[in-house]
Amino acid sequence: MSTADLEALLRVTARGYVGESPPEVAFGTVDTPVGRLTLAATGRGVLACSYEDEHAVYGRIHRDVSSFIGPDPRRLDPVRRELDAYFAGRLRTFSSPVDLQLVSAFGRTVVQMMTAVPYGQVTTYRDIAERIGRPQALRAIANALVANPVCLLVPCHRAIEAPGVLGGYAGGPAAKEELLRLEGALA
Repeated sequence: MSTADLEALLRVTARGYVGESPPEVAFGTVDTPVGRLTLAATGRGVLACSYEDEHAVYGRIHRDVSSFIGPDPRRLDPVRRELDAYFAGRLRTFSSPVDLQLVSAFGRTVVQMMTAVPYGQVTTYRDIAERIGRPQALRAIANALVANPVCLLVPCHRAIEAPGVLGGYAGGPAAKEELLRLEGALA
């Protein structure tokens, strides 16, 4: 699907609910100091806060969650405001609820562990593996963290490969380093 196709589909979808019910999934993007994030929210919470291309996120949501997707700034504005406050250094914990429908069962276990890692601190893949009782699953842990569709809100950037080795991140190594510096977890 091209950018023009996606924009046309969103316009048609948006016109389709004027005066009716809002879309099941609100969809949009936001530019941040660490790159553009694709946002999506359901009535349960934020479904995506992802570095992944908006076309890929849209396609996955369309396939796995709902075909009734459209722009709805009222539902995305709260998470946008929280992201702005986070990058300005005024927010340490996100309060926007998350909807983990796009996360596998194993991935859900891994990303939920990240909610316990406080702002300004890090954990290692090995620590996570041991806490979930899968000490040999380091690669699977790393893959689940990189696949986290709600980056920042579920702070997978706080998981490092080992002391002194940042490891992978969906937004890339520069974004991960920037986020950890912002939080004071890196000197």
